[in-house]
Amino acid sequence: MSARDIIIRPILTEKTQALAEENKVTFEVDKRYNKSAIAQAIKEIYGVKPVSVNTINVKSRTRRFGRTIGKTRSYKKAIVKFAEGEMIDVYNVE
Repeated sequence: MSARDIIIRPILTEKTQALAEENKVTFEVDKRYNKSAIAQAIKEIYGVKPVSVNTINVKSRTRRFGRTIGKTRSYKKAIVKFAEGEMIDVYNVE
């Protein structure tokens, strides 16, 4: 499995933009991988070693779509903290 398979996509919301001031970036990651594998993948893709990685399993929630009741998908989220002065650009990836 390559690093690009571990890191699925960056999560860009108002809350994650506020975390950027604290040198933190949020990613959606593959559920099968742990913090050390996520840190290695970040270093391989962006070339910057993270200081810490926190992971959260986001559970699915029930939603109504008119008459139909459905569920949102569940996923794993990783909040990656970088050292002061070392930040990555999630908008432009090589």
